Amino acid sequence: MVYEIQKIITSIVIVVLVIIGIAKLSNFIFKVEENVVAYKVEVQERETGSVEEETIDISAFLAMGTVEHGQKVFKKCAACHSIKEGGKNKIGPALWAVMQRKSGELGDYKYSKSLLSYDKRWSFAELNGFLLKPATWIKGNKMGFAGLKKDKDRASVILYLNEMSSEPYPLP
Repeated sequence: MVYEIQKIITSIVIVVLVIIGIAKLSNFIFKVEENVVAYKVEVQERETGSVEEETIDISAFLAMGTVEHGQKVFKKCAACHSIKEGGKNKIGPALWAVMQRKSGELGDYKYSKSLLSYDKRWSFAELNGFLLKPATWIKGNKMGFAGLKKDKDRASVILYLNEMSSEPYPLP
């Protein structure tokens, strides 16, 4: 009987040692101590709502785009935003007549606190900055879009958004 208990205890000790040995060996082989970042995103920090140091000639900027091109590029936005008159909110708010609308103004959409407190109107320059890098233009907003890097694409989308209104805002 004593030998049976001794065999059981020995078996348990051997199993524990094998498990610890395998763990140590795998840590050595796979180098678990190193913290490797698989995908690093570079984000430039910027104060919410502050005007960029570099000002652009908005007339020359908008001249780069066309409404037709903006309609094509807007397809990237259409997954989250409707643009039709009377269109419903989707993941993002409806964008019909967004030009010169105050940020966070639609009553039937749940905006982030940062957009509600932003307290600015969507002008050509504001939309340009926001569409370039939404996450850094208004920190804390819930728009997960990376932005439109090409000037022509941004200018075109802004022109298209301006046209999608019963009273388009006059171009500068």
